Amino acid sequence: MAEVLKKPRPEYRNIGIAQILKYRLPLAGRVSILHRASGLILFLLLPFALYLFEQSLTSEITFDTLKGIASNIIVKLIILVLSWAFLFHFCAGVRHLIMDTNHAAVTKERGRTTSAVVLIVSSLLTLAVAAKLFGAF
Repeated sequence: MAEVLKKPRPEYRNIGIAQILKYRLPLAGRVSILHRASGLILFLLLPFALYLFEQSLTSEITFDTLKGIASNIIVKLIILVLSWAFLFHFCAGVRHLIMDTNHAAVTKERGRTTSAVVLIVSSLLTLAVAAKLFGAF
């Protein structure tokens, strides 16, 4: 008789991508995912960036060639994405360092606040890089 009164155990199944996309993450969760994505972008583009840096130091001719290539709009957009990834990853990393050293910063409210600060500061810095890259100043 005791077996009849027991509730059935819940079933946990794998969820699909549609269920993941409609789930609203808190701001700290979005910043965490973007921090991982920016780290991945930096990791994947690091060999390419180092190769270009090495080529630019080889001679004046290769530097002028790369300078001409960098004037293309698509290359400027790639440079802008790489700059965003670096600036966002740096700001989010500073946020994590602050949370590691100050345990009072590990609350829901402070997490939301610091996430907003990371997004605002990295966006402003990326806009400054974009303005410089596209010739505003």
